[in-house]
Amino acid sequence: MKRVTLIPGDGIGPEISDAVVLILEEAGVKIDWDIQTAGADVVQKEGTVLPERVIESIRLNKVALKAPVTTPIGKGFRSVNVALRKELDLYANLRPCKNIDGIKTPFNGIDLVVVRENTEDLYAGIERKIDDDTAESIKIITRKASTKIAKYAFEYAIKYGRKKLHAVTKANICKLSDGLFLEAARAVAQDYPEIEYKEILVDNLCMQLVQKPQQFDMLLLPNLYGDIVSDLTAGLIGGLGVAQGANIGDTCAVFEPVHGSAPDIKGQNKANPTALLICAINMLKHIGENEKAQKIEHALYSILSEGKILTCDLGGNASTTEFTQEIIRRLH
Repeated sequence: MKRVTLIPGDGIGPEISDAVVLILEEAGVKIDWDIQTAGADVVQKEGTVLPERVIESIRLNKVALKAPVTTPIGKGFRSVNVALRKELDLYANLRPCKNIDGIKTPFNGIDLVVVRENTEDLYAGIERKIDDDTAESIKIITRKASTKIAKYAFEYAIKYGRKKLHAVTKANICKLSDGLFLEAARAVAQDYPEIEYKEILVDNLCMQLVQKPQQFDMLLLPNLYGDIVSDLTAGLIGGLGVAQGANIGDTCAVFEPVHGSAPDIKGQNKANPTALLICAINMLKHIGENEKAQKIEHALYSILSEGKILTCDLGGNASTTEFTQEIIRRLH
């Protein structure tokens, strides 16, 4: 039995975590869940949003499923997501983006993957106040991290049959930092002649994504641009409620949805577990449970395709419980 760290999160996190765990159990998945709390709810007890026990659990188990976690607004509290990525060197943020039958959007035929460097750029958090009226943030781009994420992206392209990759920067303005990212990407691209390599400025990319997103296959971006663009692409396929995500390193992988903790609907049985469930499906594939992953995937997508039993964010009126029970019914 595989042991997996489960971070239920806060806000709607525990509700959708319970739903997903139940679905996996009903599908016959045998997982020993190592439940670890983090976020706003543990601050008063443990004085931090991310206790060391959570990091150690993931290091030990190598795989984690994480629901949304709230970072309290206040001096000194780090984002749980950013902290996990740094502590575990989860250098690759993976965001596949594909149209789902039954989820109506302005675009069809979208099937692209966003690969985002996860450990540096402005997210390194190096900031200072110069004076009362001036603040400064330092953007860190290194050849080592840029090469590592570029190799990950090209290897992913080979493994999953992708044909084209765009490196995305603002190198016409950030000539040294983004220029270095491009140097690394170009060098790696030389080793993968079977993948068509292109470059595009991030502002031009954003325009083209809302005109003809079907032209893109894989996008390789530094941290900040990747954060923004991956939410844009999620919007193209129906929003964060159906968007999947994973943070991957050489030894550990954390699978998590990209939406927030939605405290305004906490406890109302309205939350949509779809994004977390898709992440769990990908987690199952990662640990070799392909047959059960496909079984759950078929049940979920058949419901979404029919469009009759949907949660309110997708235009329906089903509760979290009703949506979950319908998936379970189709598993049997």
